[in-house]
Amino acid sequence: MKILLPLTFAGLCCVLSLRSIAQTYLSLAPNITNDAGTFAEKLNVAIELGRQWDVFSLGLDYGKTTLARQHGRDTSNYLELRPNLNIFQEGKFVNTFTAGIGYIFSAQQTLMTELTSGIEYTANDYIHVNVYFGQYYYSGRYAASNVTFFGVSAMYYFKAAKPKSLISRSAKK
Repeated sequence: MKILLPLTFAGLCCVLSLRSIAQTYLSLAPNITNDAGTFAEKLNVAIELGRQWDVFSLGLDYGKTTLARQHGRDTSNYLELRPNLNIFQEGKFVNTFTAGIGYIFSAQQTLMTELTSGIEYTANDYIHVNVYFGQYYYSGRYAASNVTFFGVSAMYYFKAAKPKSLISRSAKK
């Protein structure tokens, strides 16, 4: 108990300090897969709420794996944790990398992982647009599958955001 209290206090201080230097964002991200089916079956949509600290952001994503009408139990809703890293920045453009993990409710293949790369454009300090592509991997107890996708997302930052990157050109002198 003597050790647990200081660790809890240190963890709380760490969370509060991270909270003060982070920006909160909301993102709407529709995409289309190369899966077989109708246009509605290929369309996906997600909404993400997250926080960004310099080059790293972490979001919680709720979405649907398909916009097609579901007969019976809906197996298209998912929840995903999406860490994102800004790799390279040139002017208003940023190269992004995302590796996510999620759960698809009521589906046979409930585990969903994601690898995504994108090019984000900073329209202003509050609105960013990202063109992205990647792959979803689905797995369950008896089956696994994957699908590639392409999409465009729009992010709104509640405070002015000035994203940085791990690698950027040095300023000319």
